[in-house]
Amino acid sequence: MENKIFEIENLNLYYDKLQALKDINIDIEHNKVTALIGPSGCGKSTFLRCLNRMNDLIDTCKITGEIEYKNENIYNSNYDVINLRTNVGMVFQKPNPFPMSIFDNVAYGPRCQGVKNKNKLEAIVVSSLKSAALYEEVKHRMKDSGLSLSGGQQQRLCIARAIAMEPEVILMDEPTSALDPIATLKIEELMNELKKKYTIIIVTHSMQQAARISDNTAFFLMGELIEFDKTDKIFTTPRNQKTEDYITGRFG
Repeated sequence: MENKIFEIENLNLYYDKLQALKDINIDIEHNKVTALIGPSGCGKSTFLRCLNRMNDLIDTCKITGEIEYKNENIYNSNYDVINLRTNVGMVFQKPNPFPMSIFDNVAYGPRCQGVKNKNKLEAIVVSSLKSAALYEEVKHRMKDSGLSLSGGQQQRLCIARAIAMEPEVILMDEPTSALDPIATLKIEELMNELKKKYTIIIVTHSMQQAARISDNTAFFLMGELIEFDKTDKIFTTPRNQKTEDYITGRFG
């Protein structure tokens, strides 16, 4: 696969004695949307969290194998994790704006990185909100609390907050599962725009969503990567019977 941003080799993950990921081998393409699908508890969110080392926060977690981000193994002991999480942003399942103004939500990351200049901060905030297709809806209420927005707007605010850090990759863990269909459609349209600039990896329970928005799809089952291919191939001519059974609704 040309143009790889992540290369994962023989990845295994254990929570204590429970093995949650088994020998995962997959390459993630730059500037594409990769969807991770599979039934609940199959390891897709666990895998997603490996990509910016969020699982480090769990004491019982042990990882073997390699994850290379731009040809560097992110699990090397001297790897800069803060830098990794700046480059590989994350949007969670439930919108989680900070209890502060819309402006301050987006400015928070750049401020933490030392950006103090008012004009520069304003430019970052406006451009991030525009990229998240939210600016027109909030431009007259920047001082309002981020918590005053609707669920769909809050999720786009969280995407703007991630974009403000100028990442290369945005990880999304079921970003629309708490949203209504109209808000979901807006986020899906947004992803289509964002992939021109970013690499997006999304965990989704909705196979329709995976089929609509992703270029490549990985199907996980019980901690194993069963199949990974171009999305139209996965949904029309999967190679593995388990994949076919899952996408036709025979189980899951």
